[in-house]
Amino acid sequence: MKQLVLSALVMAFTVSACTNTKTNHEQSGVVGENQVFPHKMPETKPDFPLSAAAERMFDYPAPRVQDNELFSQFKYTRLEGFDYNGGDGTISRRDPSRPIFVNGKYYIWYTKRQTKVPPIGWNRANEATEKIPSTDWDLCDLWYATSQDGFTWKEQGIAVARPEKPALGWRSVATPDILVWEGKYYLYFQAFNEPSGTRGDWCPISMAYADSPDGPWTHVGKPVVPFGKKGEWDQDQTQDPHLIVFKNKIYLYYKAAYNKWPDVRDKYAVAHGLAIADNPFGPFEKHPLNPVLNSGHETCYFPFKEGIAAMAIKDGNEAQTMQYAEDGVNFKIAATVELTPTACGFYTPDAFTGTDYGRGVTWGLCHFINAGTSADNKHSIIARVDCDLSLDVDEPWLKSTGVWHRPEVYFKQGLGNLKNKRLKMPKN
Repeated sequence: MKQLVLSALVMAFTVSACTNTKTNHEQSGVVGENQVFPHKMPETKPDFPLSAAAERMFDYPAPRVQDNELFSQFKYTRLEGFDYNGGDGTISRRDPSRPIFVNGKYYIWYTKRQTKVPPIGWNRANEATEKIPSTDWDLCDLWYATSQDGFTWKEQGIAVARPEKPALGWRSVATPDILVWEGKYYLYFQAFNEPSGTRGDWCPISMAYADSPDGPWTHVGKPVVPFGKKGEWDQDQTQDPHLIVFKNKIYLYYKAAYNKWPDVRDKYAVAHGLAIADNPFGPFEKHPLNPVLNSGHETCYFPFKEGIAAMAIKDGNEAQTMQYAEDGVNFKIAATVELTPTACGFYTPDAFTGTDYGRGVTWGLCHFINAGTSADNKHSIIARVDCDLSLDVDEPWLKSTGVWHRPEVYFKQGLGNLKNKRLKMPKN
């Protein structure tokens, strides 16, 4: 009798266990022995085989893009306070620095060209003179402006002027970014000694310093981040400096075009490097793993959590991405983005504090290079960009996953002369 009762209890327990197991499997998306990805988004990677695409979901900061702090849409606002001489191409502003907030107002520095005629083009650089610019960033000085709100700006004047020939930068100084270090101010920029386009954009990064954001500025008159050795990827240029205080050191990210020679310019590639220093004057030691970013054009970096975030815009297989590196060196894609701002400098309050946990960014300034309607009035304008790449705000509207343009926007990207070639293509 006891044996019969014991057998019945074992059978009942087994049935119950099987029932509970089945229920648990069904809840997790497992049907029988076939493991199926669940309907409810898992917070962590499931412990069963996944496709490569499903695996990658859990390599991002969040598997659902709307929860990803390094994903955002970008919204643009025309700035007030800047005059462009009726848009005739004789005044251009571009390459805004990272804004900083000092004594109750924001400061920015930027490239300004004020010439009698618009640029004639890099392919006509041999025709450029000391009055006629080859490109939009030729014959430029570094100007600065201030603002109370980040939308309306007041131009204050020249911060760093081109020196007399033949000093470094006599032809043009352009593409500035700011560093605040131990209460003093340092502007890093590109210094040209030839018209842009003569051989390419061959120029090094130089620097000027001041005790106040209003200057006066002292130009060191020499390269701060020199070219690489012959045969190295950055042998011809170091450009577009972007600075962060990280791990108690100065991290200077820069850009160079490579695989490009004066007589072969259509095979070029662009990458970003990192140079590190203990002092604003250097020496800046290039990282042995350079380049640290294989895509993007103008550099854009900011502290984020324990590491550094980067935005890659045009150029390269990883264009239009946000990337992240906990060590500031080994970047991985964190999100794909669209309508990214060109030459962006984000307002980053913790860029120079040496923070151990970066909070991210919500707005900055960028430029549009095609403000003119033709080559006869080619110029650039500075604009404001807003986003949600911050741990401190939650803007669901900026986390939407699509921007829908009217058909006319797409039709402007027409085939042009290629249409006739397509019409002549074989029908089979």
